[in-house]
Amino acid sequence: MKLERQLAGTGLLSALAASLCCITPLLTLIVGTSSLAASFSWIEPLRPYLIGLTILTLGFAWYQKLKPSQPIDCNCEPNNKNENFMQTKSFLGLITLFAFVMLTFPNYAHVFYPEPKKQMVQNTAQEKGKSQTVEIKISGMTCAACTLHVANEVNKVAGILKLNVSYTDANALIDFDKSKTSVAAIQKAVKATGYKITETKVK
Repeated sequence: MKLERQLAGTGLLSALAASLCCITPLLTLIVGTSSLAASFSWIEPLRPYLIGLTILTLGFAWYQKLKPSQPIDCNCEPNNKNENFMQTKSFLGLITLFAFVMLTFPNYAHVFYPEPKKQMVQNTAQEKGKSQTVEIKISGMTCAACTLHVANEVNKVAGILKLNVSYTDANALIDFDKSKTSVAAIQKAVKATGYKITETKVK
């Protein structure tokens, strides 16, 4: 029984760790400390191994739970009535379900994150030649929640005309009104998220 609890605990922790890099941006929204968002981005390369560890440990825990028990040659009464909830199939089922929710979190993280607020900007910036485009290369983004976190921070800067953040391309393409803001101000907003800027190209 102790082994089953240890396996369940290991599976749960590895599932949580596998998605921690994508859970953190959402937590930063709740606690209001945006710089924490990139704290666990280093875990992303380990994600496949953590997923494998989760499946193996929980699979073995279920094997231990479901395998036929060895008959004991004695006159002892069954001890199932005193079985602790943490030793039941129901508890292991809850752990497995929670682990599945954690492992798949990057696929639906965007549901919990608010869409970036679009600024009401007139087209006069383009007409008067005040529009400028900058591409900022960003390291540490691992899922849609990361891109939404960066987009929300950048959209707080006045004069943003158009914004596209991609974690797959590890960049942010930003059109802005250079009479209202600057590349330095946009870089400051990106850095506030905790992600690292590796390169900036003004177009």
